Amino acid sequence: MLRAVIFDMDGVIIDSHPAHRRAWRAFLQSLGRPVSDAELNFVLDGRKRDEILRYFLGRLSEDEIREYGEQKDKFLREQSLAIRPIPGIIEFLGEVRKARLATAVATSGSENRTRRVLDELDLAEKFDVVSCGDQVRRGKPDPAIYRLTCQMLGIRPDCSLAIEDAVSGVKAARTAGLMCIAIAERELSETLRAAGATHVARNFIDLSVEQLQAMVPG
Repeated sequence: MLRAVIFDMDGVIIDSHPAHRRAWRAFLQSLGRPVSDAELNFVLDGRKRDEILRYFLGRLSEDEIREYGEQKDKFLREQSLAIRPIPGIIEFLGEVRKARLATAVATSGSENRTRRVLDELDLAEKFDVVSCGDQVRRGKPDPAIYRLTCQMLGIRPDCSLAIEDAVSGVKAARTAGLMCIAIAERELSETLRAAGATHVARNFIDLSVEQLQAMVPG
């Protein structure tokens, strides 16, 4: 029986991918590292910030990771006004809460940024638990973030359902033992299904709690 719905943040709760692309491009260009659109796709696959930094900049010390991370976050904060909730998410969260299901965020983003964004968009109080990338050693597709979130909720993975938008996130949820659906454009449907998503929807407007409950039968 479904008892909890766990949401990724970027691309699922908030429409932040365009802002992330612009911020990473500007940050890397400031270091003399131009990037293509294809390379920037790596940013949107639910990876932790330190993994993304090493992908673009090579071997880095922990001090360099911290310094570059702070620089990159400054570029992202400049884009903050462009970030909005995903269409239908607020209403959908209301339906999930009405059904007395627990809610959580499981994101690869840092705790500082995650808390700030949820507060700025008046979304923080809609979640029982928020778990972030700096609380686990390995990011998605490693299942650690979902295992941690289920532990924090006190709910078994097989009674929980994840909502993701990237292959690494789907794989992380499925490896942790959760069912998973995806929010994504139609052209990504087959890729996400191949990764383990049971269902792919374009947004939350046509998605119902009853559909989720049917995916995790009692």
